[in-house]
Amino acid sequence: MGTSFLTRTSEATLGLLNPWAFLYLSTSFIPQTIRHLVREQGLVSALSTLLLAPSRFREAWFGQFWAFAGPNVRERTKPSVLPLLDGRTSKGRVLDAPVRPGIEGVVIEIGPASGLWVEVFSDRHLYEDDSAEDAGDRKGAGDGAVRQKRANTARGKITRVYGVEPNTAHHPALRRAVEKAGLEGVYEIVPVGIEDLSSTSNGNKKWEGSIEPGSVDCIVSVLCLCSIPDPEQHIRELYQLLRPGGRWYAMEHVRCEYSWYMRAYQRFVNLFWPVCIGGCELCRQTGKSLKEAGPWTSIDIGQPPTEPWYQLVPHILGVYTK
Repeated sequence: MGTSFLTRTSEATLGLLNPWAFLYLSTSFIPQTIRHLVREQGLVSALSTLLLAPSRFREAWFGQFWAFAGPNVRERTKPSVLPLLDGRTSKGRVLDAPVRPGIEGVVIEIGPASGLWVEVFSDRHLYEDDSAEDAGDRKGAGDGAVRQKRANTARGKITRVYGVEPNTAHHPALRRAVEKAGLEGVYEIVPVGIEDLSSTSNGNKKWEGSIEPGSVDCIVSVLCLCSIPDPEQHIRELYQLLRPGGRWYAMEHVRCEYSWYMRAYQRFVNLFWPVCIGGCELCRQTGKSLKEAGPWTSIDIGQPPTEPWYQLVPHILGVYTK
């Protein structure tokens, strides 16, 4: 019993301190960011960015940091995100078999950044053996290559993906991710904010395309709604783009609800977090904002049961159906 108590205490202590280690890791990329700006812009222009355009510097800083930290975050969340997109989650739990349709059709990915999740939109996730399927494609149909859809997915064919990423510092890496996933012609990088997606958004078009209300089958947001400006308004605007029956697949971190002391600790850490982590806000009630975006025919959302009480960055996982 003593060992078990000590183990639990140690795990809780490390869990409560872990956000500070993440913040320290982010600040360690400041010198690297300055060197990058000097190489790209020259010394005078880089100093001007640092001193006179702090928001641009923070974007570059986060881009450098996330290129390192993002893949690690992806590996930790992948066991939840892939089943979510397969239609295999309920009440925050990952299931063995689908309980609803997976992603399909026309999809909006919110905040793809450097493209960590781009490959999940590839058709290769529809099939049992990706490597065998790729080899079969290269050999040709004459060799008897047969596509066998995975039994534990309810995904459909994805015809278009709009990756909404206004931070142009991410675009080179995002384009490389699109090419690597073989999604050229399917995945389009949208270089504007949510407020400029539709032709009805405002009178000043900022990109050549347009996503019309009621034209989108699925929206995917993975750890991104924490940093969008005016979240309630922008979530409502995205809701309008979904067709009736369209689905919003969400894996987001939210405000602590476990206890008053965890909420207080989260608010304290949040004094520093947005500055160091690309504008990310820890204390947003994203689940509430999504729920109130408009009428939903069903909401199946929950906190993963594996998250402990000392989780300073708790998550919600699930699907909202319009």
